[in-house]
Amino acid sequence: MNASNTGDTSGTDWDRLARMTDEDIDYSDIPELDAAFWAEAEVVTPKQKVPVTLRLDEDIVEAFKRDGKGYQTRINSVLRAYVDRVLRRNDGTDTR
Repeated sequence: MNASNTGDTSGTDWDRLARMTDEDIDYSDIPELDAAFWAEAEVVTPKQKVPVTLRLDEDIVEAFKRDGKGYQTRINSVLRAYVDRVLRRNDGTDTR
């Protein structure tokens, strides 16, 4: 994997990353997941998606596609944030 085939613009050195071993990774800022964590963990299943046909302005679609794969998920996230905010403001309920 490299930046040329992923659409990545982050500047990540994918070749260096691929050569890294587990011992090369600095885990000092990542808490270990112990039994206490897993005792409180909850499995959250995403909502079922509904296929729709939607007409959007061309520049809107291109803006979301510019970041590559997952553009429909990003559009859904923006719509989710909007709906959550509007519905919470109007009636205080959670939309999930």
